[in-house]
Amino acid sequence: MKRVLIPIDGSDCALRGVSLIIAQGADDLDPENVEIHLVNVQAPFSHDISRFASHQQIAAFHREESDKVVRGACRLLDAAGFGYTLHQEVGKVAETITGLAETLHCDQIVMGTHGRGALAELLTGSTALKVMHRSRIPLLLVK
Repeated sequence: MKRVLIPIDGSDCALRGVSLIIAQGADDLDPENVEIHLVNVQAPFSHDISRFASHQQIAAFHREESDKVVRGACRLLDAAGFGYTLHQEVGKVAETITGLAETLHCDQIVMGTHGRGALAELLTGSTALKVMHRSRIPLLLVK
């Protein structure tokens, strides 16, 4: 069984990664023989807000935001008849993605890229680039 991790950030780029897996399923990948893991990583708050909100309220906020972000990917997979496991995490994005992929023993990470130019990537950094540098698991970037 092939295990695939697909990071979802709510962008059309991320949905292209999901669509690629679905298209491979239509061509040569049996939905019964692929284990799909969707992950959304929410960034933690930069300041301690525990004076203003409880840990439960903060966790509920992150979960609600994640639910909004993954909705489109879940719809695509549901419509195509693919099963999946949803992981909603809070932390540093690239580190969380690569750590989860290793923990789940994934065979591949399929990740959409925003396709910015080299200068923009240099100035702003890229989650895909960070994942590529950190991962020991094959990474397929979808533009």
